[in-house]
Amino acid sequence: MDNTTVGFIGLGRMGWPMAHNLAAAGFDLIVYDADPTVGPRFAEEHASAVATSAVDFAPADILVTMLPNGQIVQDCLLEWTGGVASFLHDGAIVVDMSSSSPTDTLELAAKIADRGVHVVDAPVSGGVPRATSGELSLMVGGDPADIARVAPVLDVLGDPARRFVTGRLGAGHAMKAMNNYVAAATYVATAEALIIGEEYGLSPAAEIEVINTSTGRSFVSEVVFDEVVSGRHSTGFLLGLLAKDVKIARALADAAHVDAPMSALVDERWSHALATLGGERDHSEAHFAWWDATLTAP
Repeated sequence: MDNTTVGFIGLGRMGWPMAHNLAAAGFDLIVYDADPTVGPRFAEEHASAVATSAVDFAPADILVTMLPNGQIVQDCLLEWTGGVASFLHDGAIVVDMSSSSPTDTLELAAKIADRGVHVVDAPVSGGVPRATSGELSLMVGGDPADIARVAPVLDVLGDPARRFVTGRLGAGHAMKAMNNYVAAATYVATAEALIIGEEYGLSPAAEIEVINTSTGRSFVSEVVFDEVVSGRHSTGFLLGLLAKDVKIARALADAAHVDAPMSALVDERWSHALATLGGERDHSEAHFAWWDATLTAP
């Protein structure tokens, strides 16, 4: 590995295995998590440095953020103990892999441009299993020269065959929102189909089996509803995160003045689930907010 030093902020369900893979690949790491016990534990296990304030990221050539939303990314880069961006050197690149709004990303880039710090957005898809295996799908937006510079980091975190350069800065986050919006809409439609089918004597398990060999098949029906019908509800993706991505998608439609009534309906459904169940529930439990039904196999 070359002399690239990588900062990594956000050691949650996804961030920990991603940072682990970077350490295993030989990158010099500086890590931080809002939970004061997590960063030191990671650093001890991986012989990496742990940051206790923004200035500790000064040596970082590339800074990866894996945080719940774009506002928290801005808080870290601009506010936390003076703002991490104020201590990064001229030419450093921030790679925001969070599920942020494109608007937040563009605002952040404008605020730190005069410091010579660049931004690439590279949100991910694939959940904890692919974060662990280093096979995440990446949706990347930004200047081509900046993307080329951070490619060695992206190569470790995601499958190069699943890396898509989507366009200018912010395009990656827009793509992530659109992808998750489609997944959320598919979840609603699939759950409705199972509830309606039960009224006609169909079992959820039988419906999913048929759907998965027919034209209704999707990742949601094959993977997420396996968790639903089995009763495990352990996809590892939080309801609050998906609800947030749907809201971003709806906001993008509104800002673009696109007539997209489905985005409004799906947003209302997931906002209701969030308000009823809370953001820490697995997203495969969302239907409990809509009907008093388990949808599990008989």
